[in-house]
Amino acid sequence: MVYVRLPSGPLNMESNSEERFHDNKDVIDDFYDIWLKNYPSALSSFEEIKSMAHEKQMVVLLDYDGTLSPIVNNPNQAFMSTEMHSAVREIGEHFPTAIISGRSRNKVFQFVRLNNIYYARSHGMVISNPSLSLNYGNHEHQTRTIDEKGNDMVNFCPVRDFLPIIQTIKDKLEKIAKDITGASVEDNKFCLSVHFRCVNEEKVGKLKEMVESTMEFYNDFVMEICPIINWDKGRALQYLLDTLGFEDSSNVLPIYIGDDKTDEDAFKMIKSIGRGFPVAVSTSPKGTEALYSLRDPTEVMSFVILLPKWKMGCTF
Repeated sequence: MVYVRLPSGPLNMESNSEERFHDNKDVIDDFYDIWLKNYPSALSSFEEIKSMAHEKQMVVLLDYDGTLSPIVNNPNQAFMSTEMHSAVREIGEHFPTAIISGRSRNKVFQFVRLNNIYYARSHGMVISNPSLSLNYGNHEHQTRTIDEKGNDMVNFCPVRDFLPIIQTIKDKLEKIAKDITGASVEDNKFCLSVHFRCVNEEKVGKLKEMVESTMEFYNDFVMEICPIINWDKGRALQYLLDTLGFEDSSNVLPIYIGDDKTDEDAFKMIKSIGRGFPVAVSTSPKGTEALYSLRDPTEVMSFVILLPKWKMGCTF
């Protein structure tokens, strides 16, 4: 895939009108209240979630940007709060937990700095965990390695063959970004992001045209710049459940929380599995495959804090 990234999603011609819509707080609040009737808050629905998850194994999967951290102008400054870091560490101690991010492993680990969770980067196209997948044990893209602490690890990377092309595209996009003030290219190794949050509104259309023109020569890619293969965050969710030994277990309930369009594949996967909790993070109404919602990272943190408390049998 190739997305030219908005602060919380792909570039589209409606982005500016959407921002103007956001300026009218009363209107957006009214529409959000209506939207919540179809996608109820995971916080207000927590008793229902607890009831369905009783005596089940919960597996927690989280997006990063816009979910655990706020969207910021400089993507290198997308740090979690101290409180969120503690909440994620706590949930990793009580549930199998993974972060599935569009960023490279080094970048997301720099922000998270936790060793008790799993990491899937480049939108799930590169996954590191301690176990081979039962279904992908002989897969050519699954290799054993040693991490920085000397522990045995397995890296799954179905897009490795695309790396030379991605680097060629990166060079071309960086030349484009250099000529447009505020534009930048983020190299996530197996995916690229063209950031334009700081670009003058009048230049955004020009940037989009130049990027799309460049990508016309690469038919295996679509606009974030990732290869088009039969792999996405939904398949990454399946892979992680499999490596944890849970894919065929009816006793497992995955909960996936994310704000990005790429998270929709994970929501669809949970619905196809027929059990679990897909949770969309959004401050405004939007179409989604999720069944529940949270407004922003603050609400995500409140929800994440509740899960280990429930696991430990605390009253709240």
